[in-house]
Amino acid sequence: MAMQLFHTLKQYDYEQVVYCYDEVSGLKAIIAIHDTTLGPALGGTRMWPYQNEEEALTDALRLSRGMTYKNAVAGLNLGGGKTVIIGDPRKDKSPELFRALGRYVQSLGGRYITAEDVGTTVDDMDYIHQETDFVTGVSPEFGSSGNPSPITAYGVFRGMKAAAKEMFGSDDLAGRTIAVQGLGNVGYHLTRHLHEEGANLIVTDINEESVKRVMNEFGAKGVSTEEIYGAEADIFAPCALGGVINDQTLPQLRVQIIAGSANNQLLEDRHGEELQSEGILYTPDYVINAGGVINVADELEGYSRERAMRKVEKIYDTLLQVFQISRTEKISTSHAADHLAETRISRVQKLRSNYIPGEKK
Repeated sequence: MAMQLFHTLKQYDYEQVVYCYDEVSGLKAIIAIHDTTLGPALGGTRMWPYQNEEEALTDALRLSRGMTYKNAVAGLNLGGGKTVIIGDPRKDKSPELFRALGRYVQSLGGRYITAEDVGTTVDDMDYIHQETDFVTGVSPEFGSSGNPSPITAYGVFRGMKAAAKEMFGSDDLAGRTIAVQGLGNVGYHLTRHLHEEGANLIVTDINEESVKRVMNEFGAKGVSTEEIYGAEADIFAPCALGGVINDQTLPQLRVQIIAGSANNQLLEDRHGEELQSEGILYTPDYVINAGGVINVADELEGYSRERAMRKVEKIYDTLLQVFQISRTEKISTSHAADHLAETRISRVQKLRSNYIPGEKK
């Protein structure tokens, strides 16, 4: 296991992996720091009932690397990191557990800053905050922005309009049919924006009450979790789990655009190429769903909602840039986004390598 881990760390240039264990609280967590070239690693804390430690490690590594790219493309002076806690968020949480994690975050001396993620909440971040200042997304009384989900949803909405501009020549979504998979905090707020824009909605979620809510409030059509892939629509918005674009689902798609908030939507990199060949415009997930991290990152400057929203608006322009690179270089949009992130990181690395202390440039 150790040899495989170190091989992976070397292959993808990870900087650090920290295993966190606290006997009293039962904390079992992994903090992965992928890259700090642009600044301290920022990435949320995910709590999930992983089947084993290897699965948790794989998720931590995958998600932390994704945060490096997300933060780079979003123009943030931050690197990428992630924490995963092994446990069921419905029954394994306690103040002691999150305070124990906070002590581990504090021990990293600012190399890593955490936030909420799947399975964690603002209240959980408040417990972490009792042990460290290297946490965002805490309660507003501590100078925070609170729940970032509505901001993430707005960023996805803006990104979806950019994709429509690229594909249809107009970013007006009125009359467009949009299939939304997942109606949690982000998915719900996204459907609200789309309804207000005049879009027609097809929705699904594993929680039937969430589906009924959106049907009642926004006139959406509800379908089963399996039917969503074959729904005839202009846009498919994955807003639940990752890996939903795969060998089984891709042939079912009857859409022209994929634009949603879920992380790691492509099960494998090659699926981005296959979408390209099928003429389906894919909006890279870590570009379109960056609104949340842009929002919490603004807390590090002393939170200003107006300033944060101006930055979130730029997701629109960033995606247009990604689409242009894709066309010019004749590469998939997923590779175009990677190119944008890697170029920004490599420029900073080059500047550092050429820097001589005391010498004026």
